[in-house]
Amino acid sequence: MKFFFKGAVSALALSCGAAAFGVTPAHAYTLMDMIRGDRARTQSTIINPAPTMAPMAEQPSAPLPKVSSPQYYTYKPDAMRFVDTGKFTDPVVTGAVVAATGDAQPAPAVQRRYLIEAKVRAPVDVAKALETYYSDAKNPLVWVSGTEINDRAKAAMAFLADVGSVGLDPADYAVSAPAVDPANPDPAVRDRALMQFELELSAKVLAYVQDTGRGRVDPNKLSGYHDFARKTVKLDPVLKLARMSPDVGAYLGSRTPDGPQFAALKAELAKLRGEGHIEQPIKIELSGLLRPGDTSDAIPNIVKAIDKHGSAALKSENAATLSSYAGGTEYSPEIVSLVEAFQKERGLKPDGVIGQATVRVMTGGDSNGAKVEKLVVAMEQARWLPNDLGSRYVFINQPAYMVYYHNDNKEQLSMRVVVGQPSHQTFFFQDQVQTVEFNPFWGVPQSIIINEMLPKLRSDPNYLDRMGYEVAVGGKAVPSSSVDWYGSTSNVSVRQPPSGDNALGELKILFPNAHAIYMHDTPSKSFFKRDMRALSHGCVRLADPRAMAAAVLGTTVEKIGQEIATGKNHAVQVPQKFPIYIAYFTAWPNKDGVVQYFDDVYGRDAYVEKAFDVTTKARGAQI
Repeated sequence: MKFFFKGAVSALALSCGAAAFGVTPAHAYTLMDMIRGDRARTQSTIINPAPTMAPMAEQPSAPLPKVSSPQYYTYKPDAMRFVDTGKFTDPVVTGAVVAATGDAQPAPAVQRRYLIEAKVRAPVDVAKALETYYSDAKNPLVWVSGTEINDRAKAAMAFLADVGSVGLDPADYAVSAPAVDPANPDPAVRDRALMQFELELSAKVLAYVQDTGRGRVDPNKLSGYHDFARKTVKLDPVLKLARMSPDVGAYLGSRTPDGPQFAALKAELAKLRGEGHIEQPIKIELSGLLRPGDTSDAIPNIVKAIDKHGSAALKSENAATLSSYAGGTEYSPEIVSLVEAFQKERGLKPDGVIGQATVRVMTGGDSNGAKVEKLVVAMEQARWLPNDLGSRYVFINQPAYMVYYHNDNKEQLSMRVVVGQPSHQTFFFQDQVQTVEFNPFWGVPQSIIINEMLPKLRSDPNYLDRMGYEVAVGGKAVPSSSVDWYGSTSNVSVRQPPSGDNALGELKILFPNAHAIYMHDTPSKSFFKRDMRALSHGCVRLADPRAMAAAVLGTTVEKIGQEIATGKNHAVQVPQKFPIYIAYFTAWPNKDGVVQYFDDVYGRDAYVEKAFDVTTKARGAQI
């Protein structure tokens, strides 16, 4: 019986099923219920309980229901509209005004009247800011002086042409200088072109400021797995500040994120795009696994790759092996030790077995072009997060299968994690760490009840009773064998009591969110030995949960052990809430500022890149 129970836990890959399907397990025993001591209510949140029904032997076969996962969307760019130039001041201009100037230079009021004729499409917030600035006759023109564009305009155009250096697309902000035919002496033609340029450049500058502050892409339009409160960028002061700035390029540059992670990504992008950084990759061709004692023509390139990509410390410790290697094809003990050291250094399982994950790291991973693409996506996604992540925070990077705890602006703890399977993906969002719960109950989400337990229960209604789960209908505890598993399960709650076999293990760390995702222990320890660890139902399993609990509570691992040893289900709130980022970056700097690259386990980068293309196309659409 006990063996069967453990097998059931493993087969379900128990974690946070609700997280994978966007279903909040309202029926589950929640943190707030526990804190209130309202245990009876936590059995179910159904107000109108239904009577229990014994399943009938003659019950006809019925199609099994299914709870669907969140979806990826066809990206729709931010709305664009024409600037309402009808709101601009139309000064009363007469021939006397021109005569009063006493020279050939047009009066500003004469030029401004042509702003009303300008046609510019812009994102809605940008259009509003343009209307606010140019509807006030007291606000001078920004980019035009007399009959020419000024140096400020030239500096702004030069800056916008170089925004590729910060991961943006210069095509989104391109403006052409006004084309004025010297053979056409008509000042009205010239002034119309200048005012069209004035408004266009202002629109592009404002769009840049908004994009660099919050990103070009609205993450919530990418998929149901993205959940962000999109930043608001204040645009109304921008044109005044640009006009008053002695160095408009420096001003615009100051709007770029300057956090240490973004700075590292920017520096890496400059390095890869710079001259002399187009490297020829080392090719390691393996059709299967290479094990100690095997022979392979790939051995010379394996040694060459480690010599190229290994750290100085690794090469120093293995100098004798590297210097004495004569190019043989035997996977000898000396080469095995060298490979194990390299695997350990790169966070791989140090077993000396060379598979595709090890090959990818040995060969430097992606090509430079692929790395650039990952960097651009990473810089976009970094803009969705706060520029300053905080002096204390937890950062989970799903493609790296790692979690990092920062305190006092330093990384103090890191460990391997297991994240959601590609079919049960972990969400991308941010929240605040609030509570550690010891000896937790596992409230089974409706998604797992319906998708995974129900088929078993229809053939064996005693299934949950044998597994040791607690079942309730309408808040009343009942045997699972008494439930009509052919009817609705909406008022049925299932939970697993605390035990050594509990899917959540000894503890869970909560940051309450709409996706029912949290960090927790697990009885499936062997998963942490794998390189690919997208194996859960959506929650994040910790390799060393006691260490993480001690960090977030500001206590010792020994104290955590004492809390667990009570055997009782109870919770402890963190002394002060702090941020947690459940993030997704295929390029991200480590604690030393070195950018590392990871496989796109969920294929999300492609959706961001498609959103880039759609956005650029929408912005460049002809008037």
